[in-house]
Amino acid sequence: MEDYQSLTFVGIALIVVGIILVILPFIARHIPNLEKVPWIIIWVYKSNGFLFATSPLLIILTMISLILSILKR
Repeated sequence: MEDYQSLTFVGIALIVVGIILVILPFIARHIPNLEKVPWIIIWVYKSNGFLFATSPLLIILTMISLILSILKR
C-alpha cells in the first residue's frame, strides 16, 4: 500500500508538471518581455515562429522527486 501512495504522488506531480509545461507556451506568447524573468523559472526558445517554453526549476524538482522515490524502496 505504501508503494502505491508514493507512485500516486509522483503520478500526480508529473500530471501537474505536464499541465504547466503545456500552458507555458501560451503564457509566453502573451508576456511581452520575458528577458526579465529569471531563466531558472522559465526558459523560452523562439525560432521562425516556433516557441518552446519550459521551466528548469520544475524539471529539477521532478528529477529530485523521482530519485527520492526510487531511493525509498
